[in-house]
Amino acid sequence: MKTRRSWINEKDPLTVARQCTLAGTNRSTFYVLPSTVLPDAEEQRLLDLIDKEYTRHPFYGSRKIKVYLCGLGYKVNRKRVQRLMGVLGLAGMAPGPNTSRPHPEYKIYPYLLRGVQVTRPNQVWSTDITYCRLPGGFMYLVAVIDWYSRKVLSWRLSNTLDSRFCVDCLNEALMDYGTTEIFNTDQGAQFTSGDFIAALTLHENIQISMDGRGRALDNIFVERLWRNVKHEDIYLKGYTSPKELQCGLKEYFLLYNIERPHQSLGYSTPDKVYRTASGGGARIVDKYQEKKLKEELAGVTKEQCLSAA
Repeated sequence: MKTRRSWINEKDPLTVARQCTLAGTNRSTFYVLPSTVLPDAEEQRLLDLIDKEYTRHPFYGSRKIKVYLCGLGYKVNRKRVQRLMGVLGLAGMAPGPNTSRPHPEYKIYPYLLRGVQVTRPNQVWSTDITYCRLPGGFMYLVAVIDWYSRKVLSWRLSNTLDSRFCVDCLNEALMDYGTTEIFNTDQGAQFTSGDFIAALTLHENIQISMDGRGRALDNIFVERLWRNVKHEDIYLKGYTSPKELQCGLKEYFLLYNIERPHQSLGYSTPDKVYRTASGGGARIVDKYQEKKLKEELAGVTKEQCLSAA
């Protein structure tokens, strides 16, 4: 587009409108220069605050983020918060219209992990994508994690949301650590794409599981990983380029796997728990079944009381 604009000259005998038509561009692109202004200091600060608060509470929408910022003393309205959240590519997790309607070309698999006891390494793996904001734009981070040990098996960075980098991350984990019994993802386009599903179905012993719509807790261990990555590394380091981010994350994931003690693992490390197959474990509580059981027990108790009377 910049090249085409250079072809247009107001001093040319042809009118600007005619020149734009011949150049195959809209006349407005000649008069309106593309914005190259970086956010001012306050705008940058607001973006940082929204990014951090959303990482802590991903279910917050523009209304709650606005209340949060006003509580910190910033005079912002909801419209501005919506614009800034749009810049970051954020949206609250509340379901919108038709959110449960799958893409007609993609198969959605059932969620297989509710109430399942994870008792050994390579029983359950899962993956997810998060964004990493840089001064000039975004990078996207994907990782594969073992639920039993919380070990990060592989990760990849990309400047686009193409499914290719997710497939590469999956293949690296399969190559380095063998296969898993259940592989869990969300219903994002990258993980329901033909390439990603094909990479999984090459291994007949892998069962595919997918989170329910708007259910962040179905993949809670990856969500906790993203919180740690951002608060313990990205926010502290303030990376300014993709190369810096790549090098910094490489160091952080080594620290996360090998050195950093995890409270949920009895202050052991993911690498040690994975190697020894001891000290880990996980379970997503099946609240529906527990509620149903309590209701059945309450019904039995009521009947016993009536019989005794």
